[in-house]
Amino acid sequence: MVLIDVLLSSDLESAGTYARDLNDAGVDGLFTYEGKSDVFFPLVRSGETTDCMLYTNVAIAIPRSPMHLAYQAWDLQRLSKGRFALGLGSQIRPHIENRYGSVWESPLGQMEEIILATKAIFSSWQDQAALNFSGKWTRHTLSSPMLTPEPLPSGPPPVWLAALGPKMTALAGTVADGLLVHPFTSQTHLESHTLPNLHAGLAKRSGSADNFVTTIGAIVGIHDGSDESIHRTDAVVRGLLGFYGSTPAYRPVLETHGWGDLQPELRRLTKEGHWDQLGSVFNAEQVETLSTVGKAEEVGVELKARFGGIADRLALSIPQGISMADLSILVEAVKH
Repeated sequence: MVLIDVLLSSDLESAGTYARDLNDAGVDGLFTYEGKSDVFFPLVRSGETTDCMLYTNVAIAIPRSPMHLAYQAWDLQRLSKGRFALGLGSQIRPHIENRYGSVWESPLGQMEEIILATKAIFSSWQDQAALNFSGKWTRHTLSSPMLTPEPLPSGPPPVWLAALGPKMTALAGTVADGLLVHPFTSQTHLESHTLPNLHAGLAKRSGSADNFVTTIGAIVGIHDGSDESIHRTDAVVRGLLGFYGSTPAYRPVLETHGWGDLQPELRRLTKEGHWDQLGSVFNAEQVETLSTVGKAEEVGVELKARFGGIADRLALSIPQGISMADLSILVEAVKH
């Protein structure tokens, strides 16, 4: 049975209450993203009020030290009693260099080393053993008893990797504990590209893949069937598709369907400041392929049909929001 996860509010004052409401609506997991606020703080509040799975989707890894990541993940794993996963992503070069002021040298190599280093730190703490990790970009060889956390009854948290391209997707299968698939995707792209690349990585894995978790993002729009609601939902979903589609990194998804020429057109509109026109670039078939829109029960049934045999978890992206009543209906439809 596929599990349903939703985005947690970044508002720290209401995060705990909102998390409890989402839990009561039947969702299985809550995730945060690296947006206008810190990606870890809301999960602290949620860990106190819910029994949902908690994870970052994603924490941008390259600008951070694996030691920082390890301490934050360890604390959240302890607080949640084993219900936390550290979701990491590489971002794109302009953000790494110009937003975070960090070094973009070899994203594939850097991400692999960050994951291996973080896991080495976890193992050192859990086993109370010497820390000895030396890589190309980071080194961790000092961990005195006064700086070493106590072992966790639940064990260290898993590390999940966000990926789109073939090499990063394969890397997730080889060194991570799970794959996070961006919501700008389609069933066809998943089946023809993502899963084969993941399986190629899993084949190279040194350990067991029995507990590997595949989390697929899905763009969702919920309306009540009225013309006004349908129009409003369609506009919001189209806007999000245009925002993602304008990024060159997501062009492969469009190319899977022969729609690659949409990306430079979307890019042109963003550079000219015509953000409000992005949604008009997509036709009805493209919107239907790249998102799931309808009444709550219809969306739940369609999500199950598209992803039920592929995903362990679905991370829903709902740009216009959703009522708790509709969320409960959607979750029920997916699970039954």
